[in-house]
Amino acid sequence: MRKSIFAVCDLEVSYACHFMEYMNQKKNTPFEFQAFTNVDSLCAYGESHPIEILLISDKAMCPRVEAISPGKIMILSEGVHSPGLDQYPSVYKYQSSDAVIREVMACYGDSSPEPLKVQVMKRRTAIIGVYSPLGRVLKTSFALTLGQILAREQAVLYLNLEEYAGFEGLFERTYERNLGDLIYYLRQGNPNLVFKLNSMVQTINNLDYLPPVQSPGDIRSTSYEEWTELIRQIVENSAYEAVIIDFGDGVDGLYRLLDLCRRIYMPVLRDAMSQAKVLQFEKLLSLWDCREVLRKTEKITPPFHNYFGRGEEYVAQLMWSELGDYVREILRGGKLYEE
Repeated sequence: MRKSIFAVCDLEVSYACHFMEYMNQKKNTPFEFQAFTNVDSLCAYGESHPIEILLISDKAMCPRVEAISPGKIMILSEGVHSPGLDQYPSVYKYQSSDAVIREVMACYGDSSPEPLKVQVMKRRTAIIGVYSPLGRVLKTSFALTLGQILAREQAVLYLNLEEYAGFEGLFERTYERNLGDLIYYLRQGNPNLVFKLNSMVQTINNLDYLPPVQSPGDIRSTSYEEWTELIRQIVENSAYEAVIIDFGDGVDGLYRLLDLCRRIYMPVLRDAMSQAKVLQFEKLLSLWDCREVLRKTEKITPPFHNYFGRGEEYVAQLMWSELGDYVREILRGGKLYEE
């Protein structure tokens, strides 16, 4: 079965080609992308191929396009368009391709009170946990490095479930929406939660990440059942082939959530105090009959790296640091997808 079609039509050839090139690099979407630079070719294609989403320039929109009956029409606007097009939602053309896609996914997710049926074609999704009972062990740096390396070959989503992730300071930017908003939509029973997710994700080096919560209360007030439902919807309804979850200690049902992971990486230190804390953690897992979590867990000692840049530059360079070499060596061991 083929993926649903997401078509883009813009009379500006360079824009359409650039947008298509960008979208072909995206691995996280259940859509097949098609780009057109004139109405004739769009209509000829649409007569024999059902188009689920059509993002079309205001200059190209006409009755012939309506006749092919796309599932959802959105106007690619340059800021001002004909009042006759006000019946369609519009997306501002001159912004980043990432921002355009986020707006399109938000609009599409709001377009139906019923679940939207989009064919997801992927292999089984691997849930990878990163957790440590210790602090200052490069846990998040390791998770982001692992995610970027895996994202070179597959669609990967990074979720940070820490109470204080510090991403706005790390990336030197402000996020309009974050994990807390997605949890709100989950509680409201939004039937198209994955499209809400796609409207929020940011990308670095092909790795998609959902901006973490701003308030620690959003983590503490989310129940185990809500976390499992969120993970289930991502696994079943998204195109992600791997989800990396960076766990914090404030997560409800932490040990049970760790048990959902196919593999768990636990950064540790070798000093006596750190080893004593890890031993206490392992004894507690055994006491609570969570031995399966112990079996899935691989203790690691990530090397401290010498790169100290800022923002996205810092995160991107992790791939080529000593830490990046360490992660690649772990992946060469072939344990990640073991059952």
